[in-house]
Parts: sequence; C-alpha cells; structure tokens
Amino acid sequence: MTRRSALLALSGFLALAATAAQAQDFPARPITLVVPYAPGGTTDILGRAFALSMSKTLKQTVIVENKAGAGGTLGLLDMRNAKPDGYRLSLIPVSVFRQPYVQKVQYDPVGDLTYVASFSAYDFILGVAADSPYKTLQDVVADARKSPGDVNYGTPGRNTGNHVAGALLARAADVKLTHVPFKGDSEAINALLAGHIKVAILTNGILNFMEAGKVRALAVAADRRPAAFAKIPTFKEAGYDVVIPSPLGIAGPKGLPQPIVEKLDAAVKAALDDPEVKKTMATYGVRSDYRDHKAYAAFAREMFAREKDIVTGLGLSE
Repeated sequence: MTRRSALLALSGFLALAATAAQAQDFPARPITLVVPYAPGGTTDILGRAFALSMSKTLKQTVIVENKAGAGGTLGLLDMRNAKPDGYRLSLIPVSVFRQPYVQKVQYDPVGDLTYVASFSAYDFILGVAADSPYKTLQDVVADARKSPGDVNYGTPGRNTGNHVAGALLARAADVKLTHVPFKGDSEAINALLAGHIKVAILTNGILNFMEAGKVRALAVAADRRPAAFAKIPTFKEAGYDVVIPSPLGIAGPKGLPQPIVEKLDAAVKAALDDPEVKKTMATYGVRSDYRDHKAYAAFAREMFAREKDIVTGLGLSE
C-alpha cells in the first residue's frame, strides 16, 4: 500500500468513526422541526404533538419552527442549507413533489432530502359556512355553472392538495371556480366564516368547526369515507372523480447518517403509540399512515413521477 493510499484509508476510517460517534451521542442538543405552514392549522397542531412525543423518546426537546408559504415547500428549501446532523428536520407535505412541475424551483425533492418516516394521512374536505345556501356539492356546481367564476374557494395555498382538489372538481364538473390561496387552513376557515369566500377546501381541522355547527361539509376527496367523516359523501359518490392521497412525514437534509435516520424513524413510530398523539389525531380526524425510512423514500420517488401527470393534466404550471 502506498503512503497516499494509506492516508486515504485512514481518512475514511476516521470519518466513519466520527459518524458512528456522532450517531451514538445523538441527540446531544435540541432538535428543530420546521412546520411549513402557519401556526394554528391542522399540520401545525399535529406537528407540535409529534414534536412533544419525539422529545420524550429522544430525551431532547424538539422545537417547532413555522415557515409558511410557497405551497408548503419552505421546509424543504430550508433543508438544502442545513447540516446533515439530524438537528434540523422538516415536515414534508405532498405538495413538495408537485411544485417542481409548476414553476422553477431550487430543490430536488428526491436528491435534496433524507426521508425519515411518514406518520399520517390527510383528507381534503369541501365545506361551506353553516348559513350558506349550498346544501350539497351539486348546489355548488350548479351555481358555478350559472355564474362562471363567481364561486370562489379558499385553500391554504397555491398548488397544495386542496388547490388540486378544487382544480380537479372544476375539470370534472366542467365549471369555472376561482381559487383564493391563503397561508394556512386557519386563515382560510376564518375567511369562510367571515363570508369573504363562498367555499373552502380544507384538511381535517374542519372537523372541530363541523362539530361546533359553524361549518357544513359537503364532500371529501377520499376513495372511501374516512371514519371521522363517515356522514360526508365522497366527491366520487357525488359524481366527480376527485381523490387526493396526502400522507405527511418527516425528512432531513441529504446525507443524514443512517444510524441517526433510524433513531428518528423509531421516535416517529413510537409517537404513533403515544396516547396524547392518538388523542390529537382523533380530535382532528387524521388517519395514521406509517412508512419507515425506506418505504417513505420509495414513496417520494413514486409521487414525484406521478405529480408530473397531475400538473400537466390540470394546467397548473406557470
């Protein structure tokens, strides 16, 4: 072995040893979890519940940091500049796989992330204020057909799954709907209750407003009625093929060491058995949908390929 080869081998060994030591000590300080939506929405509440539970398992505080905007992609953008040491993570909504086909972005949703685990699945629900004249989804469609563009619908942002659900409905019903993007579910539902918009397509946070009698849900974009929305017809039952899968998970920057990924993955899985997390998920009607780091990475590759067809078919690209 030459001197240069020996030095390279030693360097590689030292690097591996350092990584192993780093993983063994992880976490040695607080972890930050970016929630790419505004405070108060379902994603934020769910993210905080998981952060608290993961803190118990990891024996370190997991701090939530909100970064709203850009269709839920700001967490991923944050990861591009983060050190791959496990101390900065982000929630990853499905919209991150769609955005690169919508406009020019500065990230690769497959190459720029290390996927840790997915833990829940959202549903998208079309709702109206309790005093709305719309009693069914067909009423909304009929009004949109009568007055093209006059029926507006709010969502937590452009190119989110909520937006896609509205675009799919408009195409399936052959009507014109006006999209009104907000920075999160909480802003959208406040606008709905204030009468600023006629319709909102929201995630599971709508459940509390339904139970309080403030909002009437008309349809859910699922392949079958979720347990929390068993009395609400699906879009398909109403005659419109609108089904939006939307798992939510956690990822870190690319190059995250495997031992750290496995520790974080285990903490996510343990959180699903935490009574407080279960209570939060039940309160908002969110379904558990666990994928370990390998299955979640495979899902990311699959979704990134599928989203191209969705964006092209709906004409969402700018």
